[in-house]
Amino acid sequence: MKKRIANVLAAPQIGEQLQVAGWVRTRRDASGFSFIEVGDGSSLANIQVIADQTLANYGDEVKKLSVGCSVLVTGILQESPAKGQAVELRATEVQVLGWADPESYPLQKKQHSFEFLRNITHLRPRTNALGAVARVRSRLSYGVHTFFQDRGFIQVHTPIITTSDCEGAGEMFQVTTPSHASEVKVGEESGGEFFGRPAGLTVSGQLQAEVYAQALGNVYTFGPTFRAENSNTSRHLAEFWMVEPEMAFCDLEGNRHVAEEMLKYLVRLVLAECAEDLALFDRFIAKGLLARLQQVVDQEFAHITYTQAVEELLQSKQSFTYPVQWGIDLQSEHERYLTETIYQRPLIVTDYPAAIKPFYMRVSEDGRTVAAMDILVPGIGEIIGGSQREERYDVLLARMQQAGIEPSGYEWYLDLRRYGTVPHSGFGLGFERLVQFVTGMANIREVIPFPRTPGFAPC
Repeated sequence: MKKRIANVLAAPQIGEQLQVAGWVRTRRDASGFSFIEVGDGSSLANIQVIADQTLANYGDEVKKLSVGCSVLVTGILQESPAKGQAVELRATEVQVLGWADPESYPLQKKQHSFEFLRNITHLRPRTNALGAVARVRSRLSYGVHTFFQDRGFIQVHTPIITTSDCEGAGEMFQVTTPSHASEVKVGEESGGEFFGRPAGLTVSGQLQAEVYAQALGNVYTFGPTFRAENSNTSRHLAEFWMVEPEMAFCDLEGNRHVAEEMLKYLVRLVLAECAEDLALFDRFIAKGLLARLQQVVDQEFAHITYTQAVEELLQSKQSFTYPVQWGIDLQSEHERYLTETIYQRPLIVTDYPAAIKPFYMRVSEDGRTVAAMDILVPGIGEIIGGSQREERYDVLLARMQQAGIEPSGYEWYLDLRRYGTVPHSGFGLGFERLVQFVTGMANIREVIPFPRTPGFAPC
């Protein structure tokens, strides 16, 4: 008989006797009864409970309810005479499950800054905005799996602990264990390393996904990744989630079409199924958000090369913090200028200089560029990065040596080019940046349940 409030409000059955459980948002008293607003996190909307003085615990408990208390309410659903709500619940019983001290409970019926809420990470999902983010994030996660599963992709669980640095930037958290943790020293023959060699937390599941793509065709991985980068910007986290499809027999052109199709699919999904939460973001967080999201669905993404992007930035005569020239890695200010001012829609940039891209990207015929792509979106900048992978053994080996990567640690990766190599490609979607984009949240710390950044790891 207990129902989620979202289901009650979506299809109200007047006269139905039911139970709802949730947390008190507000309570106000009138002559002989109280109005209690109860929410359970299933939707942005709450349900109004009418509790009158005939309840056995009205004076001792109901009138002492405060924000944050948890309750189980049994009652009859009836039409509401008040504006702004279609129904209300006339309580026949209100059971208090947990009290919240009104003197110390930090969440009150007022607007709290996101900075303040980060310091009470364990309570912030109870707020309207962060609760809405959680619902949108959940739906996007569901959509990722649905998109790939419906298209025949096979999910692969790639390792969180790895001995391979995919990006070659050395920004891996090292995984170690004290040698005195066991009577037998693990890996003693290899200097005490637990795995017999240095290992770290993964920065990407791509390399391992390539293994399965070259056996199963189209695969994807969706899991946590880590960067030991001392960066405290609004766009970076030490722990974040990545969506990484990998496709055999697929070139860069096919790769970018899948990426664009996926983004459109996910945006279309939340527009249809998270309308109430997106309306909140559009009203209070990022005005015009709904219109921008609709443009993603309705418009084809623009497409230019890196060289064309540099030329357009130079011709704009815009003053940037980071000067523009061919060969630089485009910064967020450059990416946002391209998407927000010049093209005013998502933009795919391809054919980047080989010198600024990782060793695994396929070198183009000109020898200067690689078959890489980034998808840039307004408000965020880069949201997807991908490439056609280098399938030629000799070229890949040379690229590894140029990057200072010891090939002996990647013999398994080189084997994929020795035994039945095929053209293949893939991309990585920063899941938190996607959530940022569809919610309009300015800081990435607000779109992950428990943010980890330098000097900050609550819960």
